[in-house]
Amino acid sequence: MKMRRLMLLLLATAGLAALPVPAKAQALADSGDTSGTVASTAPAPPDLIYTRPTEKTKIENYLFDAFGPYPAAGAAFAAGISQAYNTPPEWKQGAEGYGKRFGSDFGIAAISTTTRYGLAEAFREDTLYYRCECKGVFPRLRHAVISTLTARRGQDGHSVFSFPALVAPYAGSMTAVYAWYPGRYNGKDALRMGNYTMLGYVGGNIALEFLYSGPHSLLHRMHLNNGHAAPNPGSNP
Repeated sequence: MKMRRLMLLLLATAGLAALPVPAKAQALADSGDTSGTVASTAPAPPDLIYTRPTEKTKIENYLFDAFGPYPAAGAAFAAGISQAYNTPPEWKQGAEGYGKRFGSDFGIAAISTTTRYGLAEAFREDTLYYRCECKGVFPRLRHAVISTLTARRGQDGHSVFSFPALVAPYAGSMTAVYAWYPGRYNGKDALRMGNYTMLGYVGGNIALEFLYSGPHSLLHRMHLNNGHAAPNPGSNP
C-alpha cells in the first residue's frame, strides 16, 4: 500500500511539472535561435556556453517554485492521498481535514524550496535545472535523476554536489513534524516524509527533461532564460 502511494505521488508530480507553465530549466545557445535562448547540459564542458542567472531570475524562479501553481497543485494532490488514507487520523475527514492536510503539504513545499534557495545563495550555487545535451532516453533520465542532488557553481557553471539540494526536502518535513503535526510524530516520520519530497523533485526533473519546450510552446514564451553571452569558461567559484 505504501509503495502504491509512493508511485502515485511520483507519477503525479511528474505530470504536474509537465504542465505548460514556467519552470526552472534554461537552454543552450543555439546558432539558429536569434532570441539567444540557452539550452542545457550537465556537467558543463569548457566548450559549452553557460550564463549564470541574475539575482532577478533566481528570485522569480524561487517565487514560482515556492508559491506558484505547481506547488499548489502538488499540495492539493498530496492532500487528497492523505485524505483517502486518513493520515494523520487526528485531522479527521471532511473539508476541515482536507484543509489542514493541504496547508501542511503546501507549507512543507514552501519551506523546502525556501531552504534550498537560501542555502544555495549562501553557497553561491545555481540550483536551476539544465536539460541534458545528451541523446537517448536513459542518459537523459540519468541526468535528470543526478541533477536532483547537483547544482552549478562558478562563472563556468561546473556541476557540483549540492548540500542545499540534499538538506532542503528534509527541512520542510522536520519543520512540519515538530511545528504542527500531532505529537506522536517524530524524526523518523520526518525522514520518511522528506523522502517523498525528494522523489517529488526527481519526478519534476524528469518532466522538465522530457517536456517539449519549443519556440511555439507556452513554456518557451514564459520561461526565464538567460539570453546574453556567457562569460569566458574556465573560471573558478
